[in-house]
Amino acid sequence: MKPKTSARGSSLFSSPSSLSRSVGQIQRRHASTSSPTVSSPPKQRTWLRVAVVTIAAAGIGAYIRSYQDTTSTTLNPITFTPYYLVSKEPVSSTGSIFTLKAPKRASHNCEVYKEAWKTGVWSVMFKQPQLQIGRDYTPLPPASVEKHEELLRFFIRKDTFGEMSRYLHSLEIGTPIEMRGPKIECEIPPDVQEVLFIAGGTGIAPALQAGHTLLSRTDETHKPKIHILWANRKRDDCVGGTNDSAVTSKPQTPWFLGLLKSSPAKPPPADSNSSTSPFSSPIVKDLEALKSQYPGQVTVDYFVDEENTFIGKKAILDLADSTRPLQGSQDQKLILVSGPEGFIGYMAGPKLWAQGMELQGPLQGIIKELDLKDWAVWKL
Repeated sequence: MKPKTSARGSSLFSSPSSLSRSVGQIQRRHASTSSPTVSSPPKQRTWLRVAVVTIAAAGIGAYIRSYQDTTSTTLNPITFTPYYLVSKEPVSSTGSIFTLKAPKRASHNCEVYKEAWKTGVWSVMFKQPQLQIGRDYTPLPPASVEKHEELLRFFIRKDTFGEMSRYLHSLEIGTPIEMRGPKIECEIPPDVQEVLFIAGGTGIAPALQAGHTLLSRTDETHKPKIHILWANRKRDDCVGGTNDSAVTSKPQTPWFLGLLKSSPAKPPPADSNSSTSPFSSPIVKDLEALKSQYPGQVTVDYFVDEENTFIGKKAILDLADSTRPLQGSQDQKLILVSGPEGFIGYMAGPKLWAQGMELQGPLQGIIKELDLKDWAVWKL
């Protein structure tokens, strides 16, 4: 919290030009109040005037540098803060987990993260310095080894047509990346007891965030639950992941082909529900760790386009119907949808832009067709 400043002390936060004007006023006052009978020699007065201005300017410069130094290490939503890339861990052939660290240790950053994690789903904006463009990315919840460090992790897919993602994937370890935030994308109210999260691709990062926030409220009497449906184009995006519920393998039309009114896909291959690879992707490991930490409160089902398994009405309806509240319960239930724009539009209708703001837009898509009256819906 910033200290309150009195009118007398507010000049410390003035601009350098206003401070220079104040110095000039002080000099003039000194000149006008000097004794008319005992005056200094002209050269001595000039030297004294130069010395006062030099000392004042040096003090102002030192203060400004000190103030900038202090603010630049703390993540904030107004100015860009340089973080440094410390590692890139491949998740699949197209995506990696980027780990970034603050320029120097600052306890204020931990407070910023802590407050955002408590609230719900949040993001930060990365800046591409050459093109001066920015894009929002969602931090992954902290691993246990990161709880006392200035680290943030991001799951970023390399998009052939994405200026920002191509720029980020081209960076060497140790390169500074400027970002600002946090920006709260969705606040999860304290009375939410059940979350159904429908994620497409890198939309799994907000799902992990929602799980981290929701489940951290667990106590002896309050045990919230989250069900994650995660769709990917390829199995190597979620290798090692196995389903927690009986997901139908009946051929369906994928969301991206459904938008084009294409014909149904071919039947899935045998045993497409699980991977035979002994390796698990880092994201799958994060999901498994969440399940281990909160047994019985997390379920995850995987859908893979190349295996012809897609999130359809039955998968959503089965989970929605299995979580009917007890009679008289006031607990809220929330459906969150995150992923590419086409994915969100197919599931719940597109978001809208109006007067320079992104709005939720009307509920549409297959979720509207299911008419889930007990569930609130939010598009990320």
